[in-house]
Amino acid sequence: MAQNEQAYDVIIIGGGPGGYVAAIRAAQLGLKAAVAENKHLGGICLNWGCIPTKALLRSAEIFDHMNHAKDYGLSAKDVSFDLSAVVKRSRGVSAQLNGGVGMLLRKNKVDVLWGTATIEAPGKVKVEEGKDAPKGAKVGGTYAAKNIIIATGARPRVLPGLEPDKERIWTYFEAMVPKELPKSLLVVGSGAIGIEFASFFNSMGSKVTVVEVMDQILPVEDVEIAKIARKQLEKKGLEIITGAKVAGIEKGKTLKATIEAGGKKEVREFDRVISAVGVVGNIDGLGLEKVGVKTDRGIIVADGMGRTSVKGIFAIGDVAGPPMLAHKAEHEGVICVEGIAGKHPHEMDKGKIPGCTYCQPQVASVGLTEAKAKEAGRKVKVGRFPFIGNGKAIALGEPDGMVKTVFDATTGELLGAHMVGAEVTELIQGFVVAMNLETTEEDLMHAVFPHPTLSEMMHESVLDAYGRAIHI
Repeated sequence: MAQNEQAYDVIIIGGGPGGYVAAIRAAQLGLKAAVAENKHLGGICLNWGCIPTKALLRSAEIFDHMNHAKDYGLSAKDVSFDLSAVVKRSRGVSAQLNGGVGMLLRKNKVDVLWGTATIEAPGKVKVEEGKDAPKGAKVGGTYAAKNIIIATGARPRVLPGLEPDKERIWTYFEAMVPKELPKSLLVVGSGAIGIEFASFFNSMGSKVTVVEVMDQILPVEDVEIAKIARKQLEKKGLEIITGAKVAGIEKGKTLKATIEAGGKKEVREFDRVISAVGVVGNIDGLGLEKVGVKTDRGIIVADGMGRTSVKGIFAIGDVAGPPMLAHKAEHEGVICVEGIAGKHPHEMDKGKIPGCTYCQPQVASVGLTEAKAKEAGRKVKVGRFPFIGNGKAIALGEPDGMVKTVFDATTGELLGAHMVGAEVTELIQGFVVAMNLETTEEDLMHAVFPHPTLSEMMHESVLDAYGRAIHI
């Protein structure tokens, strides 16, 4: 294949959140940029992850509200749903945003190189022709680039004995587009992906069982918040088994899963199984070994500026390691490109990246949990405020939940914030901004929060840490 005459300042392999944001920022900085992509612009997040799951969960939330209309003095009879229409809406949302990414790249004069990319050598990328190229894409070729950014994302982790078959044992790909609602569903893993799908199918009427190998669901969250989330999920009908594992699955008319917990084995039958045991980086087939890029346990080793072990080759997003979140990938892309352009960006502080889970109730957090802060040797002050003490929460019919804050007892530094309840995924950013501004408890106490809002609970939680809470 002939060398393409056109050279780029930067080629990004992968058009997901990290990749396309990096490309746009590169263009803003005057760099000639291209994105190599072989499946879909927007990546897993936009097409099969963050966005379409939120569309599904929104449908489930409204369906749940309709079924409880009488709690609001309303009447809704014979409430039902069309699963195919729910899925169609979700796919439509993704398609709309996918087209938007393409428009943004064209607007910023970023070329799309459509196909499967490999790194032939530092500064050289080969693209094998792909199918269904979008408008304006270049198909196939070998391209020169002063800098190469790998942003290939991740895929579902597969456990032995739990291999997906796309029919009855699902990953999030199949769970996103169910043709029928399973009567019984086993979800293996209670991280964000597992709990979100468990919440969706439970709200739509499936009998859902969640099995988690750790002793708490949502293992990365504060233990107190996780306990409240579990209680509310179980109240809604979810069955949750922690400290357990699925030892094997036998396929027959139903799926017979052997569940080990507390030294005992039990065989349970399910219509479908969702494997949600994490993800692994997409590092295969990129030519990393040939050019000498160092990897470790399935991810590319990169520093805080995205630099790998080979000069001129960078890595960002999921493929560069945890936390594997779209917003982390986007910010890494900006940092990486600004460094390439000769700017002086700050390295990302991974301790200040928020995490959100969009189940019912929602869960959101940033910074250290109470336990992690104590493990780090910090003396802490902890504040808590329940939703039941907030007027807006009661008016919304959402009285269950809590806001928890963790401060350094000596300096007043906000070390972490943890929430469970309605709309906390929208509230958490207030604490993220506070942490990035190095805000102390005094600053937060002096801030005026609007009334009546859910955000008042953030203020009250801070006050509670210092024995000054008003409404509890």
